[in-house]
Amino acid sequence: MTSHACDVLIVGGGLGGVAAALAACRGGHRVCITEPTRWLGGQATSQGVSILDEHDHIETFGGTATYYQWREGIRDYYPDRYALSPVAMAADYFNPGAGADTCRFEPRVGLIALLEMLREPVAQERLEIFYDAHPVDVEIAEGNISRVHLCQPSHDRMLQIEAAYVLDATELGDLLPLAGAPWRSGAESVEQTQEPHARADGPAPQLVQRFSIPFVVGLSKSGENHTIPCPECYQANRGRQPYTTGAADGTGFLDSVWSQWRVLAAHQFMPEQIHQDLAVIICPGTDFAGGNLIEADDTRRQQLVNEAKQLSLGYLYWLQTEAPRDDGAGVGYPELRLLSEAMGTHDGLAMAPYIRESRRIVGRAIVREQDVSIESQTGVRAAFCDDSVGIGWSPLAIHPAPGDIDLRRKTRPFQIPLGALLPADGPGNLLASCKNIGTTHLTTSCYRSHPVEWNIGEAAGALVSYCLHQAVTPAAVHSTARHLRAFQAGLPEQGVPLGWFTDIPLSHPGFAAVQKLAARGVTMSSTDDLLFRPNEAISPDLVQQLVDGGVESETLASKTSRGEAAIAAAGQFGA
Repeated sequence: MTSHACDVLIVGGGLGGVAAALAACRGGHRVCITEPTRWLGGQATSQGVSILDEHDHIETFGGTATYYQWREGIRDYYPDRYALSPVAMAADYFNPGAGADTCRFEPRVGLIALLEMLREPVAQERLEIFYDAHPVDVEIAEGNISRVHLCQPSHDRMLQIEAAYVLDATELGDLLPLAGAPWRSGAESVEQTQEPHARADGPAPQLVQRFSIPFVVGLSKSGENHTIPCPECYQANRGRQPYTTGAADGTGFLDSVWSQWRVLAAHQFMPEQIHQDLAVIICPGTDFAGGNLIEADDTRRQQLVNEAKQLSLGYLYWLQTEAPRDDGAGVGYPELRLLSEAMGTHDGLAMAPYIRESRRIVGRAIVREQDVSIESQTGVRAAFCDDSVGIGWSPLAIHPAPGDIDLRRKTRPFQIPLGALLPADGPGNLLASCKNIGTTHLTTSCYRSHPVEWNIGEAAGALVSYCLHQAVTPAAVHSTARHLRAFQAGLPEQGVPLGWFTDIPLSHPGFAAVQKLAARGVTMSSTDDLLFRPNEAISPDLVQQLVDGGVESETLASKTSRGEAAIAAAGQFGA
């Protein structure tokens, strides 16, 4: 047994875990982070989903400062090593995969950018990382987790880590049952959540969990043959899935579908710099629904993962041998080459499955469909959260089991409530720090996207840092107005937005003030759009609105613009 001690233990090294570690280290604390694979980064790296699930405003607003730092690190990797083409040089925002809607990149490059961000805290001995580490037990003392026990097979040892705070950033919410924190999985009933599209016939008897094993392929020259051997159970998977290109008419793979999956586009670089396009393949053809990882023991879990791998390899084989060709020259794209080096694995498949739904804490707050859906929220924003610790925007996107409703519905730009990170019961020093927060089966899909998961983790890391400095508990911060406002006030100073104002980016001089006022419910926003309009003249009606919100009229006397008024008002509150 190897023992370690730290201020903050983060179990799980996905995007939420890494963001939490950065925030806690920024607060000056000693942090340990454990990761079951060899790569940090979770869905964006070891799970292969390096096509970021982002919203329309992300280039200028909607992420935290550290999330943007990571994205820029990814982008900088390429021009530092390759000569960009004139097309790429002329783009407003360089995108390695040439996607118009989101940042795309090779999974290993996402990892490299994360490690660069962690280099300083590691060098300063504030951060220690344990790979191939799996939680197996926790010790509880006086209502808190005192130690977490983890097995580390690659080192043939057990770890025992003692910490003041423990953050669960695992892909399946693994600490929740170990720690006795209440949790749910699967679909709730209408009676439980009052959600319009919850199950009318009671909660689901069993979670039908869907997960994928992505892989990276290169598009070699036509005429080359890189066809893999026919995988196990190919015929059964081919008929059950079924395998298709995803194009509406069953064709158009290179003309349409390929561009959706491409993470590296050769035309973005000068000739001979990049020799082939690369794409991450994750689609309905790789979507495995043969079992529940949450309920499986280690043996059954490995069996399910192996079956999912065969499904993914089968889809590649189908693309290479049976997919309709765009050029009309028969079927199959044998020039698609599986790139094992791109995922850092021998078989070319992702190190870990991309799991859409984990255990979800029964939190102090539970985000429901009616809080975020466009059908229930008639304004331009989702329901207001007075305990906001971040923002996000992603649709309700439930990947259904056969016979279930296919729910892909729009949402309003939403906030992340602090109460959703805190278990309603169980250890007082345990926080949910990724997609395991207090959501429902329907809303978990909104809160698992890359920038939202990052924001959740960063908020959790910042919260435990605040608690350590102030000698208060997370529950006390959430339930005490003085501490809640003080904690929220610190987040914009660290580059974390709390409300939606798309014309006030992080670099705007009024960003922190506007965000602090938004958290207090002193709103100066329009009900018609997501703009703040900082340069517009302040109107008498708005002055009265601020006064009604507690701002002294003298504070606003000499202010002529909305931005000036916001800065003055925030200063009055000491925020």
